[in-house]
Amino acid sequence: MVTGGRRGSVSDWGGMDCSPGANAESYRSLGVGHPNALPKLHRMSDRPSVAILGAGAMGEVLAGGLLRAGWDPSEISLAARREERRREVEAVTGIATSLDAVTAASGRRAVVVTVKPGDVPRLLEQVGGSITAGQVVLSLAAGVPCAIYEAALGEIPVVRAMPNTPAQIDAGVTALARGTFADEDAMDLASDVLGAVGETVILDEQLLDAVTAVSGTGPAYVFLLAEAMVEAAIREGLPWHAAETLVEQTIRGAGMLLAQLELSPARLRAQVTSPGGTTAAAIHVLEEHGFRALVEDAVRAAAQRSRELGERASGE
Repeated sequence: MVTGGRRGSVSDWGGMDCSPGANAESYRSLGVGHPNALPKLHRMSDRPSVAILGAGAMGEVLAGGLLRAGWDPSEISLAARREERRREVEAVTGIATSLDAVTAASGRRAVVVTVKPGDVPRLLEQVGGSITAGQVVLSLAAGVPCAIYEAALGEIPVVRAMPNTPAQIDAGVTALARGTFADEDAMDLASDVLGAVGETVILDEQLLDAVTAVSGTGPAYVFLLAEAMVEAAIREGLPWHAAETLVEQTIRGAGMLLAQLELSPARLRAQVTSPGGTTAAAIHVLEEHGFRALVEDAVRAAAQRSRELGERASGE
């Protein structure tokens, strides 16, 4: 888990502000060597062509990750809904961007759906007759099950995915779930494409709502904790700039310890919690006020909302 500095505000994954760079080269420069980027684990010699249907925040983030991972702009296409946004994304990424989803998807091996969940039915109406058996559909729409796509597209390989916002710096994690017609080749393709912005894990689709609530929504939990810690530090007399630096580096370092050491969170916490010490006093307050129960309730609420979004998209 690696968190960066202040590079855009986040409300939820479907509506985040990514504050993109000025051109395709700026996207490429965020790869290896950028202070907040993780090194690429591999380079593909046979990259699948990719269509990204939806030029919002997630679509632009994925496009940038693909460029940094070695895709050429000619191997990617984007579809936007508004002319103003089409021009903006095309100028920023250097990728051909169309107002027609069918045109964008034509001839592309991977078709990635990055529109909001409520817009999925309309998009499927537009592209339903044009997606062919040789293509793989990757859905990044929160809560929308593979069955929705399969009902509209027929026996097309569909992979449902849930990324998270650290994908902006290639430090994300994306859970993948296969649809009825997705074979190993389809899953490998999904891992290759979405691996451009971080790690991937494969799970059963029934677990994707929980994934949404944990890793998809999880960065916001960390950011809220950071907000609260900065505010508390200022109340204790620390200047703002020092409070923010201390909190950000503490979260970054703790996340790196958690990721790199083969120790459980409980063990790591115990290592810094001496009996009768300052950490013990702080943990006591958190536990006394139901910190664990609050986190559990938050995760449950997010998972339920993910289910509701899926039901709405399916018309239930």
